[in-house]
Amino acid sequence: MDLRIFTEPQQGAAHADLVAVARAARDGGFSAFFRSDHVLAMSGDGRPGPSESFVSLGAIAAQVPDIRLGTLVTSATFRHPSMTALAAATVDDISGGRLELGLGTGWFEAEHTAYGLDFGASFGERFDRLTEQLEIITGLWGTPAGATFDHAGRFYTLAGSPGLPKPRQRDSAGRPHLPIIIGGKGPKRTPALAARFADEINVAFVDLAEITAQYERVRGACAAIGRDPATLVYSTAHTTFVGADEAEFTRRAAAAGRTPEQARQSPLAGTVDQVRDTLLAYAAAGVQRVYLQILDLHDLEHIALIAREILPAVRDR
Repeated sequence: MDLRIFTEPQQGAAHADLVAVARAARDGGFSAFFRSDHVLAMSGDGRPGPSESFVSLGAIAAQVPDIRLGTLVTSATFRHPSMTALAAATVDDISGGRLELGLGTGWFEAEHTAYGLDFGASFGERFDRLTEQLEIITGLWGTPAGATFDHAGRFYTLAGSPGLPKPRQRDSAGRPHLPIIIGGKGPKRTPALAARFADEINVAFVDLAEITAQYERVRGACAAIGRDPATLVYSTAHTTFVGADEAEFTRRAAAAGRTPEQARQSPLAGTVDQVRDTLLAYAAAGVQRVYLQILDLHDLEHIALIAREILPAVRDR
């Protein structure tokens, strides 16, 4: 099982905080540092304020080598897809080929209202827009050198684009491509999109039964289009509170404003032994990768504890 560190900077984080967490993740042996892409705090005042995710990741890439980076997930409502493709390819170049792109429909209406972003009339419309974004982003990256890319859709029109810049990374066929992560629990459209576009399916913040049920739907969608389901990575994400003992766990929960009972609404909350056993059960059920959502970005010992006491036990499962 692969473990990654996942942060929520909109809840309050300076650039220096994110760099420190990325370094701690790298030093601890985690495979990646990921951040959300939000522009409004869900609780609290969010000071010093949200950071633009691609600017942030580009700066982190230049400062922290030897760890993969990415968004979980970028909202399709935030940017024109050509600008997302350009920004992601640029960060991939800065990082030397270490970026991964999570892309979703967008769900937090309040941040759209606060910053004047078009939320869309319905979830169905946002899903249509996400589909078109994926077509454009992969189309731009896959346009051969010297050729141009055109797209005429419901939401976006591109004409004569050279599809530059290209990502440094390549897919299995040798074409410029970033790993794309698609997440969600929808029973039909999400599996179909994952089968068509994704390198990874992420089913986050739900119980193991719901996670594995969605994995099966994705495998079925892959089979329906003739794709080998084993070519996807199957992942989840959960808020994480780990203590060497019950007292340390309780202290970490309190630092995030939660009682132990509230923290334990996440399956990855408890002592080292409890969280390790949960992750091993997830691995046995077919979860290949877990994003550990860390809320207190100043508690770097939290990351170091997980690296010492849990990561070695699950890495080869």
